[in-house]
Amino acid sequence: MTTEPSVSKQNQEKPKFVIQSNQSDAVYGIGIIGAWVYFFKHAATTEERIKAFFKGFFWPAFLVYELFVFLNKA
Repeated sequence: MTTEPSVSKQNQEKPKFVIQSNQSDAVYGIGIIGAWVYFFKHAATTEERIKAFFKGFFWPAFLVYELFVFLNKA
């Protein structure tokens, strides 16, 4: 007699997790770099450069906000 469980480890299937990378990640990354270039060109002081760094991360939020403002005026 054995003390092993009735289901062997080989018969148990582990759940498979598949991480899929979207190409939109690459587009977003290129967009961040482009936003940094744009905002850093217009930054003259250290404070503006710090703001430019963070604006580069949040450029989609600014874009969507300005789109909604534009559509609301139309």
